[in-house]
Amino acid sequence: MWIWFTLLAAFMQAWRNALQKQLSLDVPVMGVTLARFLYAGPIAAFYLIVLYQFYDAPLPTLNVKFVCFIVAAGLMQILATALMVVLFKQRNYAIGVGLAKSEAIFAAVLGVIFFASTLSPIGWLGVLVGAFAVFLLSGIKSWRGLSWQTLAIGSACGAAFALTSLWVREASLSLDLAFPLSAAWVLLFVITLQTIVLLLWLSFRDRPTLVLLWQKPKLTLLTSLCSCIGSLGWFTAMSLETVPLVKTLGQVEVFFTLLISAFVFKETLKRQDYLGLGLVVVAAVMVLWA
Repeated sequence: MWIWFTLLAAFMQAWRNALQKQLSLDVPVMGVTLARFLYAGPIAAFYLIVLYQFYDAPLPTLNVKFVCFIVAAGLMQILATALMVVLFKQRNYAIGVGLAKSEAIFAAVLGVIFFASTLSPIGWLGVLVGAFAVFLLSGIKSWRGLSWQTLAIGSACGAAFALTSLWVREASLSLDLAFPLSAAWVLLFVITLQTIVLLLWLSFRDRPTLVLLWQKPKLTLLTSLCSCIGSLGWFTAMSLETVPLVKTLGQVEVFFTLLISAFVFKETLKRQDYLGLGLVVVAAVMVLWA
């Protein structure tokens, strides 16, 4: 079942990125980031209410471990997004994006060292192949000119996204609830925290951005909807399977992104893109085999 939730997450995240691309034409970066969460909270709450119509389960008993993991995951995802924005301003934009997509490798290494995750040799190979595929699809042609600053920021960004995923899984496992209720509660708490933090930040630092979001209700709502469904897929999959395997299979998101790029935005694919797509499929097969 984790496979289907991962594919759902990758598909919805690809559409969320496409919507954010359109939104970013008129809205600053932090406003686009807030659009991911602004209407996602009520959607997550509605999903949780629906689940309780089918599951006879109690409300969760919150514990210190759960709260710590929720706060850490929520804030770390905001930090990771901020680092991604910094990468966009670097000279080597494509290489920086490729470095940020190294999340699967960091998730594998950090998961094995600190979170008792295990991977078979085939699984490790799949992680590495998937990471290389993402580098190709990011448009990397040469490592010449890559600055150490870009390398450091990109690595920090990938590690931050990996830690977010690992802490989300730990938060889900710390609740004494069965699947899929535990993942749904984690989703609701994380989104609520992120929404409050970003709303407070923009209220004090950049109120005009909130006005711009208010003037684009349809695009903002669609972004939140795709983001919420995508997060639902990620959180549920990671409550069932280890983060490195979920994130490696989730790199098929790049496949969906390129399809949207070709058929919606009418952008052409290069030979390097087709090679990268083939390697994404190979990595996914390796992960499933593992």
